[in-house]
Amino acid sequence: MTAETLDHLRSQISTLSESERAALARELIMSLDGPRDDSVEQAWNDEIVRRVSNVKNGKATLLSREEFRSKMRARLGQCGPVLLDQAEQRARVDR
Repeated sequence: MTAETLDHLRSQISTLSESERAALARELIMSLDGPRDDSVEQAWNDEIVRRVSNVKNGKATLLSREEFRSKMRARLGQCGPVLLDQAEQRARVDR
C-alpha cells in the first residue's frame, strides 16, 4: 500500500463518528488476532464457573482490599508503591 493510499484512508477514517471508528478499530484488531479458538473461550468459561462455585461454597479465601494491597506491595517490593499509587489514582477517577 502506498503512502498516498494510507493518507487517503486516514482522511476518510477521520470523518467517521466515534462509534464508527471504534467499530472499525475493533474489526482491525480482530483481524490481527487470527481465527477464534472456541476451546480457549470454553476453558475460560469453565474456569469462571469453577471460581464462582468456590466462592459460593466457601472454598475460596477472599481478601479485603487492604489485604490485597498489602500482599501486592510485598510482592512488588520497591516499585510497588509507585505502581499501586497509580492504580489507586485510577480507582479514584473511576468512582
